Amino acid sequence: MEYLNYIIPAFLVFFLIQKMLPSKGVKQISTTALKNQLNDRNKQYIDVRTPSEFKGNSIRGFKNIPLHQLANKVNDLSKEKEVVVICQSGMRSNKASKLLKKHGFQQVTNVKGGMSAWS
Repeated sequence: MEYLNYIIPAFLVFFLIQKMLPSKGVKQISTTALKNQLNDRNKQYIDVRTPSEFKGNSIRGFKNIPLHQLANKVNDLSKEKEVVVICQSGMRSNKASKLLKKHGFQQVTNVKGGMSAWS
């Protein structure tokens, strides 16, 4: 039974790491790379922060769909176009990217560092 003292914490660490890692099939880009592609009309730009965060500071061309509303709004997005997702630090957009992949979106890109890295 003493082995449970090791297995349970190891499982918890594994689970937490899995949650933080980028999802399979999700591209990661820097804010510098994002600046070079903002005018691409073949991409959809989604900011998953809260409306007040978005109102305080946002990037032109991004549409605000808060993370907690994204599952209900995936039908508003085209699966034919790449979806570029941003949040404040990259954590919520990583969750959003995983959600989009689960809903069948093939081209999903997460902005590393989020708005905190944007200058």
